[in-house]
Amino acid sequence: MRILLYSYNYYPEPIGIAPLMTELAEGLVGRGHQVRVITAMPWYPVGEISPEYRGKLYLTEERNGVKIQRSYVWIRRHRSLSNRVFFEVSFMILSFFQALRGWRPDAIILTIPGLPVCLPAALLGWFYRTPIVLNLQDILPDAAVHVGLIENEKVICLFRKLEQFAYRTATKITVIADGFTKNLLEKGVPADKLIEIPNWVDVNFIKPLSKENNYFRTENHLEDKFVVMYSGNIALTQPLEILIDAAARVQHIPDLAFVIVGKKEALRRLDRYCQERGVKNVLLRPFQPRERLPQMLAAADVAMVMQKDNVICFNMPSKIQVLLASGRAIIASVPAKGTAARAIKKSGGGIVVPPEDPEALAQAILGLYSNPEKVKALGKKGREYAEQHYSFELALDSYEQLLASVGNC
Repeated sequence: MRILLYSYNYYPEPIGIAPLMTELAEGLVGRGHQVRVITAMPWYPVGEISPEYRGKLYLTEERNGVKIQRSYVWIRRHRSLSNRVFFEVSFMILSFFQALRGWRPDAIILTIPGLPVCLPAALLGWFYRTPIVLNLQDILPDAAVHVGLIENEKVICLFRKLEQFAYRTATKITVIADGFTKNLLEKGVPADKLIEIPNWVDVNFIKPLSKENNYFRTENHLEDKFVVMYSGNIALTQPLEILIDAAARVQHIPDLAFVIVGKKEALRRLDRYCQERGVKNVLLRPFQPRERLPQMLAAADVAMVMQKDNVICFNMPSKIQVLLASGRAIIASVPAKGTAARAIKKSGGGIVVPPEDPEALAQAILGLYSNPEKVKALGKKGREYAEQHYSFELALDSYEQLLASVGNC
């Protein structure tokens, strides 16, 4: 089958949707399909196009059998509505013409976030007479509205219409969690359009490793520490200040260390917060190269998932699968009725505490700090659950079956 994968993000971007879409494309090629990817010049998470890709309107590459067709995007480090509009419009227009350069697909996989891109994807679907599988990674504009990213009523209305258009023009919609299904059913999306396929993790790459002779522990003088680690996106839905407040409450324990790994700009903000609070037991580090991710995760005793209390059913952190596969105990400071909490509880690999509550979080950390056997047991259960439910091969089987059911063969 010939498959066109439409995504803002792809290799070599190290985190977020890019690794997932890269694995999906290459996995489908490994199963004998032809795949071409329509994507942007690499820009995430630094907020600017990578140096080797600058000054180009279009670029076509091939990697591991996948044809990668890139287009320029307007991107700026400063977040604003106008910059986001320029970004969306530039990708929407330029990517469409790039998508026309190549063979006719049997199916299109369109990944959201990114609502405006549903317009060129729908046009391609009509032009090629090709079904569209909408891969829903976030529910927009719900997520943006809830965290205050979009407040203008006219803009919200426009995005609501784009959301309805995306659901209407899709042949099938894959959702990554049951909360997404509930959200879409309440919006009138037919149940027979929805297919639940959780995000996956490469359990052969992300796996439990020893803390002994660990490069990250050695480089950061953590050899004799009990390490609580957060690694990933630090945006409006992740209140990392709460983790710092929890760290402040346990500073009297010398061998308890907190590590936050993320984007440099966000770390600077958190560093100022640490200084204001007089917190000395928090280590801030930039993202590590992807090949070092398993070792970095293995440096932790406890891994964190953080959400604000209004993030209920429109967001499911893909980090959960990764952390479970790493065999580390998880503390999830997330809404009890949210998709993330349900996933953690179901896995048996972690505990859930109320979000935005530094005292409850500090107590949960102390509870695991004083109970190493529970830490070990949670990590073991999480790993087993990841192998049974989140392996890449299971997800790839599901996508293949779905594509075969809708594709123009």
